[in-house]
Amino acid sequence: MNDLTAPAHQTDADFSKGAAFCNGRYVPAGEASISIMDWGFGKSDVTYDVVHVWGGAFFRLDHHLARFERSVAGLRMSLPHDRGEIAEILTQCVRLSGLREAYVAMIATRGVPLPGMPRRPSAMQNRFYAYAIPWIDVIPADVQERGAHLIVAKTPRIAPESVDPTIKNFHWGDLVRAMFEAEDAGADNAVLLDSDGLVTEGPGFNVFMVKAGAVVSPDRGALEGITRQTVFDLCDDLGIPWEIRAITADELREADEIFTSTTAGGVMPASRIDGTILSNDRPGPISARLKDTYWQWHREGRDATPVDYG
Repeated sequence: MNDLTAPAHQTDADFSKGAAFCNGRYVPAGEASISIMDWGFGKSDVTYDVVHVWGGAFFRLDHHLARFERSVAGLRMSLPHDRGEIAEILTQCVRLSGLREAYVAMIATRGVPLPGMPRRPSAMQNRFYAYAIPWIDVIPADVQERGAHLIVAKTPRIAPESVDPTIKNFHWGDLVRAMFEAEDAGADNAVLLDSDGLVTEGPGFNVFMVKAGAVVSPDRGALEGITRQTVFDLCDDLGIPWEIRAITADELREADEIFTSTTAGGVMPASRIDGTILSNDRPGPISARLKDTYWQWHREGRDATPVDYG
């Protein structure tokens, strides 16, 4: 086993734009690469997870590591590193970069078919990669401030019978089409429905509506987000009722408030859906309260794993 805290392959490497763990070495993020023969690239046979660092500490790191393990097992992969070693690799990526606010990813790919071996996924050696780069907001901070303008996309979400949405994946063909729909409509982003016309999720985020003081999130077609669970935990702390159930497109359009959530941005309010204005065209009061409390948890060090920058 290599020393997971060993320095990079070159002592004068510039990690200011991020650091990556690739092929057993730490390299500047811009130098990380994956073989074009890897099924992770050629067949989207890959799973990943993302945890963020804020104020020099991971938020809910154990939750993300546990979900990553479930995703890897769900795709019948195995990795050369256990949970503790992966945590150390992620920490070393952050440590090398020096970033205090970072987007930190862990990735498992199927790997490259070996010469002379059957082209069966079970016969391939899976690969692990990781990187830490500067903080990313899925919905930009200024848009969050005024509330995102969303549309309900015409593109349907990929059926869960084909791609399990609870395993974080790179099957983004439907999500990218929906993002183009939003761009063409002059909106910021999109929400996708399933084949039955029920709300699922958006490109990289979970969706919530507020109706009669209660927070509601879809029960299908969506990643079981760590930030989504954090929203439910916030609701419990604040005494806000919440439920997970089916939501129709019309219900979403008629909601009192809408907000979204993701590791790369936190709780992100919306102010319009398909041109309908919500909450006086600003983030609604419950959405704003949840967002403020979410970041308060960060300031208080709730569920934090501080990074030792050495």
